Amino acid sequence: MTRYGMAIDLRRCIGCQACAAACKMANNLPKELTYNVVYTKGDDDFDSIGTAVSRGALANDNAGGTFPNCTLNFLPMQCQHCAEPACLSACPTGATQQREDGIVFVDTDLCIGCESCIKACPYEGVRSLISDNPEYYLEVEVGEFDAPPHTPGTVEKCTFCKNLIDRGEEPACMQLCPGRARYWGDLDDPDSAVSKAIEGRDFHLMMESAGTSPNVYYLK
Repeated sequence: MTRYGMAIDLRRCIGCQACAAACKMANNLPKELTYNVVYTKGDDDFDSIGTAVSRGALANDNAGGTFPNCTLNFLPMQCQHCAEPACLSACPTGATQQREDGIVFVDTDLCIGCESCIKACPYEGVRSLISDNPEYYLEVEVGEFDAPPHTPGTVEKCTFCKNLIDRGEEPACMQLCPGRARYWGDLDDPDSAVSKAIEGRDFHLMMESAGTSPNVYYLK
C-alpha cells in the first residue's frame, strides 16, 4: 500500500520561497492563506519549532544569533501529514480525514469552522480558518482547474496537492524548487525518490515527541 511522504534537504534549501509561491498559485489561495511557508531560524532545538513559530521566534528572512555571530537557516513549514494525526480525532464532524495513502485533508462540506483541529495540531500555523470575506490578488481564478474551494468559515491546510497526485503528478511545491531541495514519493517503496533521499542520511522529524509520526522528513 502506498504511503506518501516528502523529504526536504535543509542543506539545499535557499529560502527563495518558490515552493510557497507555486503552492499559492496552483491552489488559487486567497491573500490571507498559505499552505506552505519558508521560515528562517536560529539555533532553536528542532523539536521545539512548533512553539517557536507560535512565540514569533521564526520569521521570514531574519537572521538568528547575536552580531557578529549571526546565522541564517531556512525551514520550510507545512502540514506534516502525520501517520497518527492529532487533528483527526479532535474533529467533531469528521471533516478532517485521512486517505489510505496517508494524505490528511479537510472536507469543507463537513467543516463547521470550530477550529478544534487547529488547537489539536502541534504544528503551529499549518491550518487556517478562512475569513468571511477572503480577498484574492487577482479578479480571476488561477492555478489548477481542480484547485480546492475556499469556503468562508472553514479550515484549510496543505493537501500534498492530492488533486495532482491522483492524476500522476507531483505536488506543486516540488515542481518549482530551484535548489532541488524536495523529494516526493512512496515511503514504503525503496526505489522512490523520497526513500532514496532519506537512505543513509540523518534527518529531523518535526516535534517527534508529540507522537504524531510525521511523514515530512527534514534532511540534515
